[in-house]
Amino acid sequence: MVGRDIDASRFERTEVPPVDDTAPAFLSARGMGRRGVVQPLDLDVRPGQVLGLGGLLGSGRTETARLLFGVDRNDAGSINVQGQSHQFSSPRDAIRQGIGFCPEDRKTEGIIAGLSIRENIILALQAKRGLFRYLPKKRQREIADQYIAQLGIKTPDAEKPIGQLSGGNQQKAVLARWLATDPAMLILDEPTRGIDIAAKLDIMDLVTAQCRKGRARVFISRELREVRRVSHRLAILRDRKKVGELAGADVTEDTLCHVIAGGDVPASQSTTTGGAA
Repeated sequence: MVGRDIDASRFERTEVPPVDDTAPAFLSARGMGRRGVVQPLDLDVRPGQVLGLGGLLGSGRTETARLLFGVDRNDAGSINVQGQSHQFSSPRDAIRQGIGFCPEDRKTEGIIAGLSIRENIILALQAKRGLFRYLPKKRQREIADQYIAQLGIKTPDAEKPIGQLSGGNQQKAVLARWLATDPAMLILDEPTRGIDIAAKLDIMDLVTAQCRKGRARVFISRELREVRRVSHRLAILRDRKKVGELAGADVTEDTLCHVIAGGDVPASQSTTTGGAA
C-alpha cells in the first residue's frame, strides 16, 4: 500500500500534549456569526491546542472557518486575538495576526497549478511581507527545499509545476505554504481529503508536532476518527449552529455520531453547550 506498510494502530487517538483550559486563549470568538450562514457561536483556541470542528456536510464547519480567517465577514459578535478585538475584512487582516488557512478545495482555492512548487510554497510568506519586501529567489528556494524535505514532498525539484504532483503531495505543499509563515494559529479544512493513508497520517502527525511547539490549530474533517485522533476539544456543529463541545480521551466515535446526528451532548462530557453565551 502506497509503498510502505501502515500500522493500523496509528489511526487510534494519540496522546496529544496537555493544554491548560484556563490559560488565555490565542483567539476567542464571542457570538460570532453571519446571517443566513452561521448562527452566533463562541469558540476559544489556545496555544498548543487543537480544536476540532465536527459535523455533517452543510453543518457550518467550513463557513465558521471562513469567518475566522476573514474570507467572509462576520456581521454578529466579536473576534479577539491575544486579548485585542479585531474585525477581519480580508484574509490579509487575519494573516497579519498570525492566522493561516488551508482550504478544503486545494484545486480551486489552494494551489496555483501553473506555478512551481517553490512559487506556491512562498505565496503566503510573500503576502505577509508585502509587495515592497520581495523575497529573493535564492531564499525562496531555500525555504521550499526545507519544507520539501521536512514534509516528505515527493518531487525531483522545487521548480516542477505543482499541478504535476499527486494529491497528497499538493496538500503537503499547501501546508508548507502556511508553515513557512510560522502561524500562531492554522485552520486546516479537510486537510486529508482525497489523499492516501500514508499522507493522511503524516499530516495528522505534523499537526500534533506543531502543538508541541505551542502553536494553535483548528482541524476540520468529516472523518471522525481523524478529528478524534488529533483534537483536544471538539466543537460540534449541526444545521449551521454550534450545539456543544466535547473534550478528553473519553470522547468516542459513538458519542460523536450521536451528537452530530441530533442527540443531546452527554452531561458528563459536555464542556460548553449551545452557541453564544
